[in-house]
Amino acid sequence: MQGWLVLPSGSAEVKGRKVPMVTVVHGGPAAGITPTFSPQTVLLSARGYAVFLPNPRGSYGQGEAFVQANRRDFGHGDFRDVLAGVDTVLGSAPVDPARQGITGWSYGGFLAMWAVTQTQRFQAAVAGAGIANWQSYYGTNHIDTWMLPYFGASVYDEPEVYTRSSPINGVKQVRTPTLLLHGERDVEVPASQSYEFHKALKALGVKTQLVIYADEGHGFRKPEHQKDRFLRTLDWFDANLAPVVPAPAPKVRAPSR
Repeated sequence: MQGWLVLPSGSAEVKGRKVPMVTVVHGGPAAGITPTFSPQTVLLSARGYAVFLPNPRGSYGQGEAFVQANRRDFGHGDFRDVLAGVDTVLGSAPVDPARQGITGWSYGGFLAMWAVTQTQRFQAAVAGAGIANWQSYYGTNHIDTWMLPYFGASVYDEPEVYTRSSPINGVKQVRTPTLLLHGERDVEVPASQSYEFHKALKALGVKTQLVIYADEGHGFRKPEHQKDRFLRTLDWFDANLAPVVPAPAPKVRAPSR
């Protein structure tokens, strides 16, 4: 598996200290992280976070067999790949294992939801336009034809394939503070998916927040909403991971006479 690691800017100031890390999982799942500009990565890095961007099975870039390797296996093999990448980073970079965050949008949002139901390794999560329940998603989204090749059958013929990959079924295991972000008019991943996960987390006493962006779809168009999404994500990780950033120099005042 291949991935990218971006160490925080100003690393000289934090030399000798381990920094928190945010794992950013791409959407798709048939997509890939490439060396392109990412405002979110820049913001996180500038705030003192290492950023890990994995390309787990199901990603482009390593051949047809690799891109098809997560069929009928969402959240299982691909998530093991993500964790293997995190372990590799922890073994080779100055990253604090006790301050780990995870985020993603669309399929990446699903894996962020999935992550907090499967492990306590992450101390903060931000799931954007994620899928909490593949069974309810099947009947409410407007692009469901993509699901048949991945799941191998409809939800009516093989509901168990959808059940085993649905984060909502493991929600009682969640302890991680989780922020949920969604566009009000998203037809690719209806906002009901985040409502469902948020309601469960609230009922279980898990720290959570849900933000619905008015008139937005799967991809945000309004600059003010794009900005708010990034800043809310940053604030959530700041509140739960305590990043290492150089403290501002104190102002020196002349002694009074």
